Amino acid sequence: MFVLLFLGWHVWFNDVVLGAAQDKASATLSQQWQIATRGQTEFDRAIGSSDGVFVTSVPPVLPRVNDAEAFANLIIPRFGDRYVRTIAETVDIASVLNNTATSVGHYPSSNLLGELGNFAIAGHRTTYGAAFGWVDNLRVGDRIYIEAEEGWYIYRFRNLEFVYPSEVAVLNPVPQTTIAAQERILTITTCHPKLSAAERFIAYSVFESFVPRENGTPTEVSAVVGRD
Repeated sequence: MFVLLFLGWHVWFNDVVLGAAQDKASATLSQQWQIATRGQTEFDRAIGSSDGVFVTSVPPVLPRVNDAEAFANLIIPRFGDRYVRTIAETVDIASVLNNTATSVGHYPSSNLLGELGNFAIAGHRTTYGAAFGWVDNLRVGDRIYIEAEEGWYIYRFRNLEFVYPSEVAVLNPVPQTTIAAQERILTITTCHPKLSAAERFIAYSVFESFVPRENGTPTEVSAVVGRD
């Protein structure tokens, strides 16, 4: 009994400590992007729009970055008003998923952020900050935000799926099929059940819109973006 209580405390404490460190790292990254945007000229910000303000359904495609390099923040309001995690390239356990500065990894075999197809990411459901510890709380229509230097990629949650670890077709441009992609999908993968890797918990979302950084922070996530 004591051992079980200790293990439960250890998992909880590990998540709290590393989750706080990951929150801080995400905030630092966001602040860097905000400073860079404030340094732009009015002419720079107006390129691509007659008034410099627009929301578009055709987002910029982020170039591929180096392995373990952070390039975006993931914000899911359903997970709490302070939830934010940093996305890095690759799903390597040591350098990304267990890292105090990241915790979410992009599958290199999946599409790039902003590209037609499937932007697929992975994170722990328990321990090391539990990036996706609340994935089962998602509800149809929930917004999911990915903040990059260019702005915010906004998705709407659609459905959940359970698969075995060997079912890698969830990473295809159109998950579980071989047809050509006609839309932009966000796929979240994590372990199921908690404290086990027997299955994978998959959450699918569909791209809704892109908000350039110069437009200002979307209201729903303004409290979490770039905070100290």
